[in-house]
Amino acid sequence: MANTPQARKRVRQNEIRRQRNHARMSRIRTFVKQVETAIASGDKASAETALREAQPEIMTGVSKGVMHKNTASRKVSRLARRVRDMVPA
Repeated sequence: MANTPQARKRVRQNEIRRQRNHARMSRIRTFVKQVETAIASGDKASAETALREAQPEIMTGVSKGVMHKNTASRKVSRLARRVRDMVPA
């Protein structure tokens, strides 16, 4: 267990950061799932709208340090390709 005041403070800070990062990743996953649900439903317009909402959330995760830049770019690219290849309803 942490014995010094500095180590105790680091434990507190790490726990707060862990919870914050977990919330950010959960929010990103929620937006990605909304895009995937729209793709599965076959509604291209709603899928495009969901993708436009998801992209800034994913990139915010990059700027906050919870996701790597290339990982985020790959996710956005794959979602965009799936939306683009949908047959218009």
